[in-house]
Amino acid sequence: MRCLVLGGAGFMGSHIVDALVARNHSVRIFDLPNISVDNLQQSMDSVEILGGDFNNVNAITQALEDIDVVVHLVSTTLPGPSNENPVYDVESNVIGTLNLLKQAVEKGVKKIIFSSSGGTVYGIPRSVPIPETHETNPVCSYGITKLTIEKHLALFHHLHNLDYTVLRLANPYGERQRIDGVQGAVAVFLGKTLLRQPITIWGDGSVARDYFYISDLVDAFITVIESDSPSKIYNIAGGEARSLNDILSVVRKVTGLRPVVRYTPARKLDVPVNCLDIHLAKKDLGWQPGISWEEGIARTWAWLKKSRED
Repeated sequence: MRCLVLGGAGFMGSHIVDALVARNHSVRIFDLPNISVDNLQQSMDSVEILGGDFNNVNAITQALEDIDVVVHLVSTTLPGPSNENPVYDVESNVIGTLNLLKQAVEKGVKKIIFSSSGGTVYGIPRSVPIPETHETNPVCSYGITKLTIEKHLALFHHLHNLDYTVLRLANPYGERQRIDGVQGAVAVFLGKTLLRQPITIWGDGSVARDYFYISDLVDAFITVIESDSPSKIYNIAGGEARSLNDILSVVRKVTGLRPVVRYTPARKLDVPVNCLDIHLAKKDLGWQPGISWEEGIARTWAWLKKSRED
């Protein structure tokens, strides 16, 4: 198939691109004009790379030319800071995606795979693990925006028969993830440990999230790209909640080091526990995580050390 990966040079996108190329799909990447292509060294000679502004209709229209499937990974905001400027969140993500959907219909795109947020669209859970049928009451603008895009995908399917699948992702981690960001606790904690820098934790470290390894994320995307999924929305996750203190424990074990940890006051935007029910993905897609918690962190640590040496 002819696949367009929006955000294809990033952490998740580059791994998906590599897998698509390995399976002999034609791949076009759309990302920022000045984006680093370091993550794409494995597939550089086999892909087309376009740079542009996601909110530029002409650029998106060009990127959609002769495309069968779109993998939509673009997000201009993060959960934490999104509440500081919800107007920008909507302008840059919702409106940009509406333009994308309109042009996709006109260009004859067959299917869109959207990366949503299993960690924010549900809000504070009534029970865990959280199934796809759980009510959606996000407590941050980021989650509201993701949910809004999900609804518009359903609308365009109803009006124009544009096929789609929403993957509500938990917290992927692994090789190529940034260690200097404000999200991605596993990579950030490993990076701080490697660089002998203190780790800052909001609250007492009991906030728990659902983490899963990057190769398992790729398997989920490839499955829904290459097959017709019975449902439109799937949780993709590890299926188990791990606290920040749990991460620290495994980091100490895997690295053999003891990082310095600083605990600071908790934030209102942090849902205490988020763990996703993945039974629907298991039943419909035959998908389930295959890499264990400790093995995934060990692989990430090995990659991080090697990348610093190189």
